[in-house]
Amino acid sequence: MARGDEDVGRDPVRLRSEADRSERHPVHVVWELTLACNLRCGHCGSRAGRPRPDELSLDEIRAVIDELAELGTREITLIGGEAYMRRDWLDIIRAVSRAGIRCGMQTGGRAFTRAKIEAAVEAGLVSGGVSVDGTEPIHDRLRGVPGSYRQALNAIAEFARAGITPGCNTQINRLSAPVLEEVFDAVYEAGARLWQVQLTVPAGNAADQDDLILQPWQIPETYDTLARLFEKGRRGGFRLFSGNNIGYYGPYEHLWRTMTEEPAYWDGCGAAETGLALEADGAVKGCPSLDRVGYGGGTTRERPLREIWAEMAGTIRPEVTRPAWGYCGTCYYRSVCKSGCTWTADWLLGKPGNNPMCDHRARTLRAAGLRERVERTGAAPGEPFDKGEWRLILETVEGEAVPEGAYPPAPQPRDPSAPMLLCGRCRHYSFAGDEACVACGAELEPEQPADAAAPADVQALLDRLAAIDAEHALRLAAIRSAAAAT
Repeated sequence: MARGDEDVGRDPVRLRSEADRSERHPVHVVWELTLACNLRCGHCGSRAGRPRPDELSLDEIRAVIDELAELGTREITLIGGEAYMRRDWLDIIRAVSRAGIRCGMQTGGRAFTRAKIEAAVEAGLVSGGVSVDGTEPIHDRLRGVPGSYRQALNAIAEFARAGITPGCNTQINRLSAPVLEEVFDAVYEAGARLWQVQLTVPAGNAADQDDLILQPWQIPETYDTLARLFEKGRRGGFRLFSGNNIGYYGPYEHLWRTMTEEPAYWDGCGAAETGLALEADGAVKGCPSLDRVGYGGGTTRERPLREIWAEMAGTIRPEVTRPAWGYCGTCYYRSVCKSGCTWTADWLLGKPGNNPMCDHRARTLRAAGLRERVERTGAAPGEPFDKGEWRLILETVEGEAVPEGAYPPAPQPRDPSAPMLLCGRCRHYSFAGDEACVACGAELEPEQPADAAAPADVQALLDRLAAIDAEHALRLAAIRSAAAAT
């Protein structure tokens, strides 16, 4: 039987409960085992290649795994660099499994052979995702190694042959955005049944390539394509999931977020709330994409993980110490969205709280004849997870300059405790209590439209995926957090 079939009927291991939030269980941990890597990715946020100078020993890793189990961790995703470039990587998988924690892995797929995959499954690996970032020439260029595309597709096929329903993750940038449909077809044919997409952020190696970064005004068309592929996948048992920097509050928010029958929406950065990340030398962060400077809490060599985790409470989520500013500071959705992905906002504009890579924002500006553009003005220093300097330019849709800050007026932000209703006409969310949809002006119903987010269709798809491999179907977000650092 496929890995995970024994868990049919159990709650999704990474579906966060209110207890997880209130008691701050680090439900999902993304663990960089090493920065050693056999690829040379032009968009690698961690600038992987060589191991960190003082990576944790196997005994130290086992001790941290025990601490995570005590804190309530239910899943650990191993990343790199390339996790399997540590000689003891199989011992680490065994330690995670023996602690009663689900063990997954993200890989670039180069030289990840049938023998390695079979050994990993035997050790206790229950999920696997492979990065595919375009068609063959685009992928090989981005990954820096000829032949890496074919090896990635082969790794997907070998995961499937070994009994793990494989996932795939794709970075969306100016090279890959035009070929998303070709990527969809290729990874589906290879055997992937879960596809996570995430915007490339100018971090690490990508900070040196300003021509790689998608412009904010290109977001709506890109998401139109993703929504079409979402529907195409739903018909074929292939589920598209959004990374944390995909969104927010455009006409497809319900597609990106809904995981059960209840329509869902983005409610802010979850770093250091129920998610935790570790670097290879024991540094603790709230998110695998963020830098330890400003977003870390020390290392597991310095003091117990429980102490570090307790002190990180409230240090990452923007509404606590990093308020919204700029356009996000006046947005109707500010109180619930909290400026989207902290990493994306900070690495583009130098501090979190204002995120131009937003669907609602780009569509609102376009309707007013405006658009935003980002332009690099300073180089990054060349360190893992570093960033350069960028400026945000507001202009007409034809590219003509407009006065700085000349944004269209926005409805006042609402009380975040108010429920949100999904408009049955335009599929935008509005706060309950408003008389009309904020996007199209249609009258808001007192209850959710029965077919608003097509919950029955979503559940039917989840059921079909569960029949293939329950473990992936229930975990839904197994690829999300690791994609940007792979």
